[in-house]
Amino acid sequence: MDKTGLVPASGVAPDGIALIELTDSGLYCRAGDFHVDPWRPVANAVITHAHADHARAGSARYLAAAPGCSLLRHRLPGAAVEPVDYGEPRRFGPVTVSLHPAGHVLGSAQVRIEHGGEVWVVSGDFKRQADPTCAPFEVVPADVFITEATFALPVYRWPDTATVAQEVADWWADNARRGVASVLFCYALGKAQRLLAELAPHLDGRPVFTHGAVESINAVYREAGVTLPDTRRVGDGEQDYREALVLAPPGAGGSSWMRRFGEAATGFASGWMLLRGNRRRRGYDRGFVVSDHADWPGLIDTVEATGAARVLTTHGQSDLLARYLAERGVAAAAVATEFEGEGDATLQ
Repeated sequence: MDKTGLVPASGVAPDGIALIELTDSGLYCRAGDFHVDPWRPVANAVITHAHADHARAGSARYLAAAPGCSLLRHRLPGAAVEPVDYGEPRRFGPVTVSLHPAGHVLGSAQVRIEHGGEVWVVSGDFKRQADPTCAPFEVVPADVFITEATFALPVYRWPDTATVAQEVADWWADNARRGVASVLFCYALGKAQRLLAELAPHLDGRPVFTHGAVESINAVYREAGVTLPDTRRVGDGEQDYREALVLAPPGAGGSSWMRRFGEAATGFASGWMLLRGNRRRRGYDRGFVVSDHADWPGLIDTVEATGAARVLTTHGQSDLLARYLAERGVAAAAVATEFEGEGDATLQ
């Protein structure tokens, strides 16, 4: 075992060290000389998805799943991004790498790493619920599984997303009858596009207004072939926002950007909204439970489905998930990383 606790299921890696090490720059495969979602600039970065805590600027080369490369280039202008199809193997010296759908956002991927007959899988962020805007999660068998643990508490069990979309539509209708705008805060990359797709049956041809951060990501999704309802950027031309539905990133709340709406009802779409106290503390009128991360049953089912003999947990409730798995006889440990999971203060 090395100082990070990252050891192979067998206890001995083909080259005498752990297949993946935790370094100052993040998760590193020494045998292949690449990092997964590095925190600092490196020579070779294998990226799980385009959110800011997983895709950072400055690396010499980026490898990412083809459906998400347009997002990565949007976020990292000028970066050398190499696309790879899901399931297509790439060689890094003696190591074989392939990317597999994670179901988190457009182009999100799990990283499968094989060397000397041993397989490690890094989940990145993932979810098990259906999402019309990205490829569904694929179970990838592994000897060692490195999983996120953002919502690793038994209380987190997601409702059906179509039911939540109906709740949003009803809230919007109630506000419209009062002649006020409905401003729904959600992450600009992934969550906003999923909500738009789920709300499509309720729009009756009406456009949804969007913050510029949301609209720029909408354009990338559309260019990638994802069907989204009509949206209009807030501030483009003469617009009357009374009775409108507006999607905006959390960072826009409380800013001068909100003044144009006058009286407005506010909501937030996030897994954190399952706990009512979170909504009250953040000052939203309504909370809608929609998450792009796995809930508790999704995490446990996924760990079991991989068949992994060893599980390493990262960010969120990583310690709790590791303890729970250990109590069930799984060799599990928490690993400290700089990934943020689903934080509500970013413009993700």
